[in-house]
Formats: sequence, C-alpha cells, structure tokens
Amino acid sequence: MPAMPNGAARGANGSEPSPYLELDRDAWAELGEHVRQPLTADEISRLRGLGDELDIDEVQQVYLPLSRLLSLRVKAARRLHRKQEEFLHRPQPPRTPFVIGLAGSVAVGKSTTARVLQQMLAHWDEHPNVALVTTDGFLHSNAELEERGILQRKGFPESYDRRALLRFVVDIKSGKDEVEAPIYSHLVYDVVPGEKVVVRRPDIVILEGLNVLQPARVTEDGRTGLALSDFFDFGIYVDAATTDIRSWYVERFLRLRETAFADPASYFRRYAGLSTDEATATAESIWDSINGPNLEQNIKPTRSRATLVMRKARDHSVQYVRLRKL
Repeated sequence: MPAMPNGAARGANGSEPSPYLELDRDAWAELGEHVRQPLTADEISRLRGLGDELDIDEVQQVYLPLSRLLSLRVKAARRLHRKQEEFLHRPQPPRTPFVIGLAGSVAVGKSTTARVLQQMLAHWDEHPNVALVTTDGFLHSNAELEERGILQRKGFPESYDRRALLRFVVDIKSGKDEVEAPIYSHLVYDVVPGEKVVVRRPDIVILEGLNVLQPARVTEDGRTGLALSDFFDFGIYVDAATTDIRSWYVERFLRLRETAFADPASYFRRYAGLSTDEATATAESIWDSINGPNLEQNIKPTRSRATLVMRKARDHSVQYVRLRKL
C-alpha cells in the first residue's frame, strides 16, 4: 500500500469510487482535535512497548480519533442489537460485548496499540470495562509443539489450539458472565500451566494476536468452518514495510539481550552473552527463517480483512489510516 500524499483522502467525494477511505496523518488527526485526551504522559510511558516510539502527540493524533470511532461503533452496535431484540420480542437480551480483533507482525507494535486502545476506550463512560486478551495463551505448550515437530514454527497458525481459541471468542459473543483464557509467559516462552485470566462481563474485548484475522480453514472434505473474525465487530491491522519491521525486530532483540534475556529464568538466557555482532546475526537468522516467512505466508495476507489498517513509517509513527466504508 503506497503512502498517501499530505492532505489526501482517497475514496472521498470527487475521487475514484472505492470501498475504502484513506486518510493521511494530518487529516486523521483533525478528527480528534476537539476531543479530550484522557491519558497522561506518564501513563503513555508505561504503556509503551520495548522499541516503540510512542509519545503524547502520537496518542493525541492517532489513537484518540481511533478510540472515538470505536466508541461510536460500540454505541451503534448496541442500538442495533437492542432494536433486533425488540423485533424478536426478547425484552431482556443477554449482554453481548463488542469484540475487536487486532493483528500484525511480530515487532510491529500491535501489543502497544492494544494496550493504548484498552486504556483509552475504558476512559469513556459508555464502556468502562475493556478487556485485553492475547492469543499467546492459546499456543500449544512447548512440549506439545516438540511432540508435533513444529516448535520452530511457533506463531504459525498450526501452533495454536484453534478450537480452544474459537470456543473462547464464541463464549464471549454469547454473553457469558465469565470466560477464561490461558496465560502465556514470554519469560519462560511457554503457556503457564493452570494460570488463567478471567474476563467478567466486559463491554469491549480486544483480542490481539498474529493470526486473529485468518479466514476459516477448508477441511479435507471441502467444508469451511468458522473463523475467529466471524465474531469480530471490528478488525485492526498494524502495518509497516517488511524491511522496517525486520529492523525493529533486530533492535528489540538487542535490547532484550541486555534486559529480559539476562534473567536466569529466561528461556533465551543463552543469548544474553552474545556480542552485538553475534546477537544481530542471530536475530536476523530467526527473522529470516521464522518470523519473516510467517509474516509473508500467513499474517500479511489477512491485512485486507481488517476494517482499519494503521500504516507505520520507519520511525514507528502512523503515516495514514485506511478505513473500510460501511
């Protein structure tokens, strides 16, 4: 997707018809000019992921308009749901959370995006209970992946317990009072046995993960099952040039070598003693053999399934937004 020139909005009045509207950063930022910024600089600093260049201007110009758009969509979905239940003569419908799927590559900054959106959306009175769940907890355990011979394909679609993940989203959209999800530890690089996060009567659920926008699989007998995205009310894809994401991954790896990898409990403790050149070469090898192929084969093809795409520049700032029209 080429970047839009300043001030351009493709798909607007007078332009070639398109199912999408693309707004450059300036045009997008104008949509939040008269909306109060709910987060402080300290809060933003705590939400920032390793290597992300997130500041108060980025939150004001990019995430504030997005949070207001999502808030409008939440309210509209509630009205539609209420009208449908009235039509069906169901005076006391179950609570149905608004579900946002958030996808993107390793190291693109989707976890920071998810955390910022969670905090901003929770500041609006209309939906104070915003849950954030990552799909990492639904990865098969390392032991299971080793048994299947796919430990080196961790993060690829086949490395997840897709049935459990789909059941989780179905339970959320069914309006269950409590739904549990497994917890993953990046320190030990594995699912934590017996540990769960409990989602209780949320207004909004953000489900963040590499492959959440994947289409349904076609079975051997030719039938198509359900996809996670069938139960999403809104899909977001965090995008950037592949060369930039690769550089961000290497930069993050070098920072982790000096921080988390140095922890004796870390699964990646063996990388802590590498020289800068050795660590760079290792990170590049991991990207080229695992994360890069996963991005090209599985993650990037789901970009067109998103309701909104956030395109980042080399400095991590969002250049433009592409929004699917209603």
